[in-house]
Amino acid sequence: MDSFMEIWREVLDYCSQKLNETAFNLWLAPLKPVSFENDMVTLFINDEFKRGIIYEKYQNLLSEAFEKKVGFDVKIYITTDESKLNENTSSPAEKNFSLKEIINDFASFVVGPSNKFAYAAAKNVASNPGRFYNPLFIYGRSGLGKTHLLNAICLEVEKYYPNANIIYTTSENFTNELVFYLQTQNTQAFRNKYRTCDVLLIDDIQFIAGKTQTEEEFFHTFNTLYENGKQVVLTSDKPPKEIQSLEDRLRSRFENGLLADIQPPDYETRMAIIKNKAKYFDLELSNEIVDYIADKIKNNVRQLEGAVKKINALCQMHGTEPTIEIASEAIKDILNNSRPVEATIEMIIDQTGRTFGVTPENIRSERRDASIVNARQVAMYIMREIADMSLIDIGKVFGGKTHSTVKHSIDEVEKKMASNSSFKSNVLDLIKNIQEL
Repeated sequence: MDSFMEIWREVLDYCSQKLNETAFNLWLAPLKPVSFENDMVTLFINDEFKRGIIYEKYQNLLSEAFEKKVGFDVKIYITTDESKLNENTSSPAEKNFSLKEIINDFASFVVGPSNKFAYAAAKNVASNPGRFYNPLFIYGRSGLGKTHLLNAICLEVEKYYPNANIIYTTSENFTNELVFYLQTQNTQAFRNKYRTCDVLLIDDIQFIAGKTQTEEEFFHTFNTLYENGKQVVLTSDKPPKEIQSLEDRLRSRFENGLLADIQPPDYETRMAIIKNKAKYFDLELSNEIVDYIADKIKNNVRQLEGAVKKINALCQMHGTEPTIEIASEAIKDILNNSRPVEATIEMIIDQTGRTFGVTPENIRSERRDASIVNARQVAMYIMREIADMSLIDIGKVFGGKTHSTVKHSIDEVEKKMASNSSFKSNVLDLIKNIQEL
């Protein structure tokens, strides 16, 4: 049988295909393999909060991945006892392995006119944390490489400063973790964790806006780190001045650092991205195929890479070489005019949740919190606008809500858009972003 490390690498690879980049790098990439004895796999994570989330949300995926690889069911045990890791891990190289080292370093980031400033700033921060650009605030639409740069910074800092305490998280996780420690009446542990790190990287910082206690906690965390010369790197889908409901004192601190935007890649950069991803898969793509993909997908790096990944999978499945026909098959679900309704629905719910700081699960739920109701109503409105769905079909998406309930929700959104220009702008921007994904 393959060694445990070889099995673990393939398990991570399998999981990375099932999760988005942020979820994978936040929850599964930090796991370290400890032992595989009989049908018990022991993994290590140095965070009790993350341990609970992984058990709750990703245990089944890990079990499925192991079963695919070894051919039988395994039990997953996750420990936070670092002595177990030291006892069972055979080498530092194995201890520190994670799939993100292959995928999300600076070398694999394709630089072009649309992102070269953000790339240069990220490289500078990684080699000189806390010295120049603090905070570094990277903004741009979803799928353009912001998360890639965050992970590249993590890897580069680890390389130059192996003893540095680095924390990478999302604003949603920061909020959830704060709630967890509030419930356990142990906020000091939360503060000790975040206020003593050397580098703090937070993805999608816009989602803390309007969350009073989270903003308060982050404000003091930011000040402590900044005053001690520690590096803060943040990403957002928009610049600080356009983040609605963000406290002015936070906005001013964000703007006091370096703002770096990432725009959709130009044609030449898109071609380079496609060729770079094909090289990763040892896939030979003709210039005709590369040109075809670059011409069809214009606004999202993640979609370009996904198209190459799909071509590779189709070629392996059918035992053929890449052709235009296979490329067309690979990208058809990405193109707006042929995306399945189910995929459009999921995208609308996901992007609406990201914009309003609400999880997709809560949008679909029966919860009546004001923020959740607002996001749910906006999602219904956009489904009618983009997917041209009937009120009855929209209701089915949300657990069988009635025609009149859906109509009321859409009417409420239209009223808000008529009376609130910033709300209207947010909804229209959201529709535009979804249409361009």
